[in-house]
Amino acid sequence: MRIGELSRRTGASVRLLRYYEEKGLIGSTRSDSGQRHFAEDAVPRVEFVRRLLAAGATSRAIAEMMPCFDTPLEENFDSAMERLARERLRITSGIEDLLRARKALDALMDTAREHRARLPENRAG
Repeated sequence: MRIGELSRRTGASVRLLRYYEEKGLIGSTRSDSGQRHFAEDAVPRVEFVRRLLAAGATSRAIAEMMPCFDTPLEENFDSAMERLARERLRITSGIEDLLRARKALDALMDTAREHRARLPENRAG
């Protein structure tokens, strides 16, 4: 199938599919005229990639997990689970950083309100 059909069937934009291909997440063959052609198994592969991206995984992490999709063996599954656990830790750390940043912003806003309350009123002429 051509890239436009893969896009229609998966809901991923053509641009996004090109990005997936660039990152090695999906593969295609080329016609003599240079058009991309994807196998039928590209549809579930793109859906798998999109689910992992929606879960916050990076394209690099997804590439490391693709052997589990391609060859579902215990060893590949265990490796993918370890990678998912590392992604979860990375996301958790990011959440903690954001919570600290929000707390710091709240403190700055409280300080700004206190300073604002002490300003003399501006009176127009």
